[in-house]
Amino acid sequence: MSAGFDAGGAWSVQFPDQQKGIKCGAVVAGRCWLSVEDAPEAVYLDTGDCFLLPSGRPFRLETDQGLSPVDANEIFIDARNGGIVSYNGGGEFFLVSSRFALMGNHADILLRMLPAIVHIQSDADQAATLRWSVERMMHELRDQNPGSILIIEHAAHMMLVQALRLYLAKGSNGGVGWLFALADKQMGSAIKAMHSDPAHGWTLQELGEHVGMSRSTFALRFKEIVGTTPMDYLTRWRMMMAGDKLASSGEPVSSIALSLGYESESAFSTAFKRVMGCSPRQYGRGLIRTSPSTNEKERSDSDPNDSPLRTDVAHSGIGELNRSTSKHFA
Repeated sequence: MSAGFDAGGAWSVQFPDQQKGIKCGAVVAGRCWLSVEDAPEAVYLDTGDCFLLPSGRPFRLETDQGLSPVDANEIFIDARNGGIVSYNGGGEFFLVSSRFALMGNHADILLRMLPAIVHIQSDADQAATLRWSVERMMHELRDQNPGSILIIEHAAHMMLVQALRLYLAKGSNGGVGWLFALADKQMGSAIKAMHSDPAHGWTLQELGEHVGMSRSTFALRFKEIVGTTPMDYLTRWRMMMAGDKLASSGEPVSSIALSLGYESESAFSTAFKRVMGCSPRQYGRGLIRTSPSTNEKERSDSDPNDSPLRTDVAHSGIGELNRSTSKHFA
């Protein structure tokens, strides 16, 4: 759900847990402080600034940090999708915001790679397109013309994606994870190649040649940016794809294994259990839902091509942002 918040005077509002959703907002007029539960410091938001709250944790917006906060549920009790809520007479501060729930069993992989508060200042390079989405959303919230709800939803999606783009452009240097790798021309090209053909028998040599790097240089650079070896990355994404198919398609395990490059169902099942923590059939029956194990010992100490799965698996890649779909909430 998307809504506007129009406030006046001094105020402090405490917002509840966002149920693992991403909160995306933009300050159209005025200034305020933003703090998130367990985040070390509050962030000062100026007119034109945008923010993302990927953690889903409770947060607070306020103009005066000395005030006792009011529960947001009391203020937004009558809020509706596409509406504007007024507080303290309004007129001095205006915020537009949306909440997104990333759907899919592994959306938390994306959320874990982002800080508790993603602050995008109004003077950021390439922020003009983001400002257009914010302004379009604000006008639709206020005017309430026919079709406004649809336009608001699309503007909110644009605001979220553009904010993530700006964050990656600003913070990709030093960032670790597949999301940051997509912002790197060579690593992004390798990832896209793997995604385009998940059943292909990718090797370090082939991937290195694809991006114009030697095998060893590519392997080192990939791990530096992504945080794992190329072959581990490929295998984990393959298991995520398998998990989605098991949960939603009804395909037999043997068919899924073959579609992901495994020559035997037993090799696929072994890999799936190692990465996902349960057998494919358990996962398909909904007995266990988990993300790829983060406790699994990395195989990067040895040559990634020496994986015990090498003879049975054509290595694949890990997913992109658009693998998760989004839905609006209040």
